[in-house]
Amino acid sequence: MKIALPTMQDLGLDSPVYNHFGSAAFFVVVNTDDDHFDVQSNPDQNHEHGNCQPLAALGNTQVDVVVVGGIGGGALRKLMTKGIKIYRAEEGTVAHNLALFKADRLTAFTPEMTCGGHVVIGDQPGGCNHH
Repeated sequence: MKIALPTMQDLGLDSPVYNHFGSAAFFVVVNTDDDHFDVQSNPDQNHEHGNCQPLAALGNTQVDVVVVGGIGGGALRKLMTKGIKIYRAEEGTVAHNLALFKADRLTAFTPEMTCGGHVVIGDQPGGCNHH
């Protein structure tokens, strides 16, 4: 099984999982069969909000699962229609979230949990439902 986790730093398994799928600089893609991983750049990183092309962001790499802190509704639907399962990451590293995934301790994303934009109301950010 291949799992993709978005990050802003290329630190391999020590990379903190990023909270925004589409604007992540990198994806750490781990094959759970042998724990081999690759780090790849996100070629779709600089898209307009709401116009994420998640399969392009993954460099068209076939994955079975995405583990991320936050994701937009469009990206969630596009990934789900390809049979990719999306789980909400906990704050921490790729290695930490892989261990949680393997222990079946991560929550599957639902449309109600998606990021709806990055608005600021007063001094409070709003619109995103992630940590």
